[in-house]
Amino acid sequence: MRYAAAMTAATTQTGDSPSGFLYATSAYLMWGFLPLYMKALAHIPPVEIIAHRILWSIPIAGLVLLLLGRTGDLIRALKTPRMVAMAAVTAALISINWGVYVWAIANDRALDAALGYYINPLFSVALGAVLLRERLAGVQWLAVGLAAVAVTILTLSAGVVPWVALVLMTTFGLYGFLRKTLPIGPNQGFLLEVLLLSPPALAYLLWLGPEGHFLATSWRDTALLLGTGAVTAIPLMLYANGAKGLRLSTIGILQYIAPTMIFLIAVFVFAEPFGPARAVAFPLIWAALILYTGSMIRTARSARA
Repeated sequence: MRYAAAMTAATTQTGDSPSGFLYATSAYLMWGFLPLYMKALAHIPPVEIIAHRILWSIPIAGLVLLLLGRTGDLIRALKTPRMVAMAAVTAALISINWGVYVWAIANDRALDAALGYYINPLFSVALGAVLLRERLAGVQWLAVGLAAVAVTILTLSAGVVPWVALVLMTTFGLYGFLRKTLPIGPNQGFLLEVLLLSPPALAYLLWLGPEGHFLATSWRDTALLLGTGAVTAIPLMLYANGAKGLRLSTIGILQYIAPTMIFLIAVFVFAEPFGPARAVAFPLIWAALILYTGSMIRTARSARA
């Protein structure tokens, strides 16, 4: 999502602006620390957390649009059935992504989440080759192949497909791919998505009633659930504004901040097991990303030249 949605804007840049670098880096750092926040909510069902993420994102995203004077774009989008239908698909994808991510953190699967976001850029490359007939260099195919080998090793070792990583990768990649075709700005698009998701989210919380954790158990839970709107909306909008001032190659490097932080938190804070299979699979993924990023930087330099 974060990488693919920025490609069009980033490719028009000839240099990196300090503000763009600051915004994007801040967004990735916030995403990197997000597992710590979600771990504090691990005792709450993921569906309830996602419902609150949706509802409490609306006032923040709405305030940003008011300050930017871009509410007219949102109104026009709501009056366009085709755009609403496209946004409904992207909203469904990102809600699945959020739900699996929250479940993974609560169930000691943060390493799988890190794996999913590591291989997402390689999935986006493969997606472009399959759906858009984009031609890939040999090095890029090699990177995709190394990622496939890593997933195969994890599957054979565990005896089960690493579905958390694959679902996060697929939903994130498809979200970014489809989001690029949505003819609306990133801030407006995000608000449109959460508005479309808000009726089922509100209905679920009303159905949950007193069995929910909001205003029912502790002030700590209530405050954390309120804060899910901020930790959802703020980094997304920081990134959207930061990407405008960064080159594609810079975005390509910065995007690994978040999964690296998730990986480190999973191993050293959550103490998740890092067995022999992962000790082989993750270096393969890192090698693939080095090959892919190097190829992307060379391509960007050639384009500027």
